[in-house]
Formats: sequence, C-alpha cells, structure tokens
Amino acid sequence: MQHVNGKVPPRRVSNKERRPREYLTQDEVTRLIKASQTVGRHGHRDAALILLMFRHGLRVSEAVALEWSQIDLEKGLLQVRRLKNGITSGHRLLDVEVRALRRLQRDYPDTSHVFVSERQAPLSAAAVRKILTRAGKLAEIAFPVHPHQLRHATGYMLAGQGIDARIVQRYLGHKKARYTARYFTEV
Repeated sequence: MQHVNGKVPPRRVSNKERRPREYLTQDEVTRLIKASQTVGRHGHRDAALILLMFRHGLRVSEAVALEWSQIDLEKGLLQVRRLKNGITSGHRLLDVEVRALRRLQRDYPDTSHVFVSERQAPLSAAAVRKILTRAGKLAEIAFPVHPHQLRHATGYMLAGQGIDARIVQRYLGHKKARYTARYFTEV
C-alpha cells in the first residue's frame, strides 16, 4: 500500500505487541490510584477519576461526561448514563467513593461536571489518557496503560467474584450478552 507521496505508511503496532493484555488487575488499579495521588495539584481528582472508572466500568467518554446531577451522595447512588447504545443503570457508591466525591465538590465548587480542569471545564478524553499514562509509568506497570483497561478490569473482577453474567452485563450496560462473555471465557 502506497501513500500519496509514494512512501509506505508505518505499520500500526498491534495491541498484542504493545501490551500482554487489555485489562488491569486489582493490584495494578490500586497502584495506579496511589501513584496518581502523588502528582501535581490534582492528585485527588485523578485518583477519584481512576477509582470511579474502575468501580463502575466507565468508558472514558462516560467519565468525562459525568455530572453532579447523576450523583446522590446522601443515598450513595450513581446514575450511570451509558454511551454506545448501552443501558443506563443505577450503581451503589462505596463509602470511599462518597468521601472522594465530597472532597471533589469542595475542591471544585460550582461546576456541573464531576471531573474538571483548573479552568472548571470538563476534562477531555485526551487529558484522561494522559493521566492514566503518567500514573501507569509512576506505578511501574510494565506496559502502556489506557482508560478502557479499567472497564475491562471491572468485568474481569466481577466475573472472578462469581457474579452472574447477566448481572455483569447489566452493570456494564451491555445490550448483548456476547459483549460480556469475554470476562467469563478468559478468566
């Protein structure tokens, strides 16, 4: 295949060549959270972002679109608006998540979005990728880290705990069971 200027474009490196797997272990997620807390003025925000993406299987686009109107801190509930034709669902928040979110409200008051930049604008998907890349390096994870690995980590964690496939399917917002099946066939 030749490019317009007559040169062959560089071959895209496959995911299997870049990293041994497309998910993170719980230990790796814990290391990412701890590493993200140590960097810059927004360590708490970054750690909360990673925690919520992992605990609720959020896609990067769902995390950056997350608004305070979706969260009830008193009842400990999170309304997850799934994208990609996913099923919206309610999730319980753990106490550690509620505490992290309360601190975010104090640190970034008067914003409609949960995860914001210094300028009070919602974080971009690119910013989240940079946060995770940096945390992955600091946590000394041996391969490049990307946001979707947190979503897959959620699926594998739930499957590993023996949670029924239909419950995992609903939790992750999958409309079709085949999207969830990978977590049970590759465990």
